[in-house]
Amino acid sequence: MGIIISTTIGLLIIIYIAITYNRLIQKRNMLQEAWSNVDVQLKRRHDLIPNLIEAVKGYAKHEKKIFEDITRIRSQSMSVDSVKEKAQSEKSLTESLRNLFAVAEAYPDLKANQNFMDLQKKLTDIEEEIQMARRYYNGTTRDFNILVESVPSNIVARLFNFAIRDYFEIEVTGEREVPAVKL
Repeated sequence: MGIIISTTIGLLIIIYIAITYNRLIQKRNMLQEAWSNVDVQLKRRHDLIPNLIEAVKGYAKHEKKIFEDITRIRSQSMSVDSVKEKAQSEKSLTESLRNLFAVAEAYPDLKANQNFMDLQKKLTDIEEEIQMARRYYNGTTRDFNILVESVPSNIVARLFNFAIRDYFEIEVTGEREVPAVKL
């Protein structure tokens, strides 16, 4: 009788480990898919940037430092792999693009240029896609991290070397500040 109970308990533990392992694999694969979606949108943004720079260059020739900064940060962002480093470089890139558009404001002819307006619209659309992909990635990261950290699945996660993952957060300076309203 003791052998049957021991065998049943052992079998239940093995079944639990297998089920939990499969859930961890499922969540990890969803996480990789989500990151791939973010990466695709970031690549679309990176591909658009040279066209934006060329459109502005014709009007703002003396703004060479901004163009060089954007090009350098874009290259840097394309070469990093970790989520944390990618988030940091994308934050810098977003701030640089804001500077580029601030420069563009000073050139009425540029703001009226159809090519520039189309590029600006495409960038806005891509930014929305990045935001959606980022939210999905962060949601799957949350689900994965919960499974990795909660008891008893954390035992299986540790056993098979599953570790928590970083969120992809691009916090741009001033983004969380409440806008000042002056009447």
